[in-house]
Amino acid sequence: MGESTAFSPGHITGIFRIHDKPGDPLKKGSWGAGVSITRGVTTTVNTRNSSRHSSKIRINDEITKSAKVSEHVINTLLSHARKKSRIIVDHDVKIPIGSGFGSSGAGALGLALALNEALGCEFSRIEAVEIAHIAEVDCRTGLGTVMAEASGGLEIRTKPGGPSVGEIRKIPVDDDYAVACLSFGPISTGEVLTNEKFRQLINKFGRDLLDRLIAEPKPQAFMALSRKFAEHIGLMSPRVRRILKETDSEGLTCSMAMLGETVFSLVKREQIKDLLKIFRRHAPSEQSIITSEIDFQGARLLD
Repeated sequence: MGESTAFSPGHITGIFRIHDKPGDPLKKGSWGAGVSITRGVTTTVNTRNSSRHSSKIRINDEITKSAKVSEHVINTLLSHARKKSRIIVDHDVKIPIGSGFGSSGAGALGLALALNEALGCEFSRIEAVEIAHIAEVDCRTGLGTVMAEASGGLEIRTKPGGPSVGEIRKIPVDDDYAVACLSFGPISTGEVLTNEKFRQLINKFGRDLLDRLIAEPKPQAFMALSRKFAEHIGLMSPRVRRILKETDSEGLTCSMAMLGETVFSLVKREQIKDLLKIFRRHAPSEQSIITSEIDFQGARLLD
């Protein structure tokens, strides 16, 4: 019997461009920019020898039969396992699911790292990350999230694709910054990525804004340009707009997480108290408000 645990940070994308036309899923991905957070997904895997391959997946202690990205990762790794195995996966998710926090990518990435270790498949870290990237791309739950979560920090994805293809540039940011969010719920990533109107807007405005961020790689520019991106692509709900109008009036730059009905800001610590006052006036519950440090390590196995 083998057991292994891995952690993957959540991730909030502020700007992106779609690159999903190549036939090779490792070459699919996105240009983009975002920040990894210390709240994320901890995945524990238990394996034991069996007469046939089987798996059980739990998310926050509840058995699920709809974890298609996790199933993709499991099937890939089982195809390289030396023995038949029964696998039990526990995802402990500390971020909202489907709401712009990269939960599916974080689950896939932590699972790939932990299951590779538990099964003794001996894939390198890069290869394990590629397995998670391909699972997200094939399941249409994300394009560049896995790459970003594997890297950590505040990043610009300057070339799309998996880790052996894509490239990342870090934006210098110190630990005086933190992330504050107010989340109302999901937006379907798959529906947006397959809607031609949104695809055209995303790629049109994403190109220019990412070029501007590369020219000025600073946290303040990331937030300002993320806001311009959110304004142009037309996905904001009326309540997100109301909150952004109010934060603007207080001199606090916020934007919308891609893709979720979530307001977020990368902000200096001394401003968080004022930002949270505004969030609490609009929050349906205290649980919908999320604050977090920046995760600079990226996804990793835990002892």
